[in-house]
Amino acid sequence: MIRNVKAIRVHEHGGPEVLRFESVELPVPNDDEVTVEHKAIGLNFVDIYWRTGLYARSAPHGLGFEAAGVVSAVGSKVRHLKVGDRVAYGQSPIGAYAEAHNVPERQVVKLPAAIGFDEAAAMMLKGLTVQYLLRQTYRLQGHETILFHAAAGGVGLIACQWARALGVKLIGTASGADKVARARAAGAWKVIDYSRENVVERVLELTGGKKLPVVYDGVGKDTWLTSLDCLEPRGLMVSFGNASGAVDGVNLGILASKGSLYVTRPTLGSYVPTREKMAKAAKELFDLVVAKKIAIQIGQRFPLERAGDAQIALATRKTTGATVLTLD
Repeated sequence: MIRNVKAIRVHEHGGPEVLRFESVELPVPNDDEVTVEHKAIGLNFVDIYWRTGLYARSAPHGLGFEAAGVVSAVGSKVRHLKVGDRVAYGQSPIGAYAEAHNVPERQVVKLPAAIGFDEAAAMMLKGLTVQYLLRQTYRLQGHETILFHAAAGGVGLIACQWARALGVKLIGTASGADKVARARAAGAWKVIDYSRENVVERVLELTGGKKLPVVYDGVGKDTWLTSLDCLEPRGLMVSFGNASGAVDGVNLGILASKGSLYVTRPTLGSYVPTREKMAKAAKELFDLVVAKKIAIQIGQRFPLERAGDAQIALATRKTTGATVLTLD
C-alpha cells in the first residue's frame, strides 16, 4: 500500500535554499527490499554534491544514503531481516532524507543492541568508508606511518581511532587549535595545522625525509599536489572525496616525476557490492565500537526539516565530528 511520508526533495540544483521539506509517496518495498522507519539520518559531504548537481541526476530527487531505524515492512524474497529489527545502512538508493525509505536488503545490516540509532546513523557511511580505506584499499598492517587529511571531520575522527587500534601512526591535518586537539585526542600520532604549518615540510620532518607509503585525501582539489609531495616513491594516493572541489586536468606525467606514484579514486560501493561483504565490513566496524576502541562523536544535531542549515554548517567547516538529522 502506497503511503505518504515527509522528505527533503530537490526540484532544481543549487544552494541549500533549493531543499524542500514536503510529502512524497512511499510505495511498498520491492521483493528484495525492506522499509526502514528512520530514527536518525546521517549527513555527509556527498549529499551536497548531489544537491548542487556536481554529481548529475535528473530532478526532482531526494538526498541522502545513510540512516538507522526499525524495519516496518519486508519484500517477499527478504530472508535475513524481519519487521521490528533494529537496522542501519550506509549506502542506499538516494533518498534517505525522509521519515522512511525503501532499501535493498543487501545494503541493510542489523544493529547490535549496544549501538544506538543516532550513533549508527552517524557512523555507517563514515565508518564503512574508513573500513574500506584502511583495510581494503591499502590494507594497513600496523607498522605504517600514514597521512589522513581533515582528521577532525566525521570520517577523520573515526580514522584516527581505527589507526590507533591497528598500531598505525596517523599524521592528521586540521585547521585551528580546537580541531588539532580533537584529532590528537582521537588517536592521531601527530597533527599538522595547515593554517599555519607547511604540510609537506612537516611530513618530511616527522618521517626523517622518508615520506609516506599512502595518503588518504578526502579534500580534493586544494590538497592534490600537497598529497603527492608527501608520498615516497611508488606510494599510493587515495583520493576519496572532493570537499574543496573535484580534482581535474591531471597530467599523468606528474606521477612519474614524483616517483612512479599510484593513484586510486575509490568508492564504497565497489568494496561492499554484496550482502556478505557489507555484513563483514560492518561487523569489523561494530566490533570496534562495541569494544570502545572507536567512539562516534556527534557534534551537531538538526531536525530533518533544517537539512539546509546542516549542509551550510558542514560546507563552511563549522562542524566537528559527525552531524545527524533527527526526527520527532
